[in-house]
Amino acid sequence: MYRKKVAEPASIKTIRIITGLVFLFSSFVKGVDPMGTYYRVADYLDAYGWYAMKDFSLYIAILLITAEFLLGIAFLLKMKMKLASLGMLIMMAFFTVVTYFDAVDNMVPDCGCFGEAVTLTNWQTFYKNIVLIIFALIVFIYRSKTVRVMKGVLQFAVLIVITGAFDVFIMYNYYNLPVIDFRDWKIGNDMKSEGRETVKNYLVFKNIETGELKEFVSPDYPWNDSVWMSQWEFVDQRIDNSQLIQKHSLIIEDRDGNDVTVDVIENPGYQLIFTSYELADVPDDIVKEAGNLYSHLEGSDVGFVMVTSSSDYIDEYSMEYNPKYDIYLGDDVELEAMVRSNPGLVLLKNGVVIDKWNYRNFPDFNKIIELIDK
Repeated sequence: MYRKKVAEPASIKTIRIITGLVFLFSSFVKGVDPMGTYYRVADYLDAYGWYAMKDFSLYIAILLITAEFLLGIAFLLKMKMKLASLGMLIMMAFFTVVTYFDAVDNMVPDCGCFGEAVTLTNWQTFYKNIVLIIFALIVFIYRSKTVRVMKGVLQFAVLIVITGAFDVFIMYNYYNLPVIDFRDWKIGNDMKSEGRETVKNYLVFKNIETGELKEFVSPDYPWNDSVWMSQWEFVDQRIDNSQLIQKHSLIIEDRDGNDVTVDVIENPGYQLIFTSYELADVPDDIVKEAGNLYSHLEGSDVGFVMVTSSSDYIDEYSMEYNPKYDIYLGDDVELEAMVRSNPGLVLLKNGVVIDKWNYRNFPDFNKIIELIDK
């Protein structure tokens, strides 16, 4: 019924547990944000020119996260170690090669190996993988020393149940929003920039006759002195924003190119932002929900705008749905970071993230009022 117990050397046990914990941590922080892993997989497929596989990016992402978790839990619980150690070795060999080329050519700036929780450079990722592949090789060589005293069928059952529960966790985060948000736009964060008043714009003028250069802090130069202006010509400028602390990289513009970021993000009142990095994919019923919400809020103290990166689709969207709210433009990567949903909804107040929603559970008017009245 049971296998004969085999003593596992302490050094092998330590390596096995460390490797398992690394894989479990990596799979957890990716499983809590499966959309983030989906974006990263799509980036790699783009980088390698495997465009035909991009439609399967989400499935590949979930498969990779699940495999990583399964190997991690198998190592930690010392189950099916012959298969697990072989699987770990193959996976690490593949990703070590991938991350080497990524480090050399910088094909994808951030591999996302630890999701958004821990950011590593490409070379740090490669060196990390070198250590892990050595650990995986050691465990594989000594796999006969890591036999668990439990029937193989029972080990399979335990691994399937635990991994199945983890997949439920992944899908919950996919259909809703990450239960743990590692990004800048997490609920409760203040996204207002600090030190904007310290930003200085320096203008450099050259004397037409002598070639002398003078630098002024704008607008403190004799711009209204016609004689001076006839003797000097503008040649350069520089901006000193060394003391400016920016909480995010999102720039919101109207269709004329005017920057309205501060007006929207740092609205002193409540501000709803309806986001979409791919406007053509927004379901019809969600557009109607957003329109109804805007209609209920119209005339209230709650602002409502849409921010999208689909500049080429706005006209078609406007003709089809005739939205009454303003539509602005923003970078798709920043919108993906803002809320892991297309479309998504974010509620701010004076730059602070109050709440945000996946399109599958958009709030109604009463829910917004409830949040405002808290």
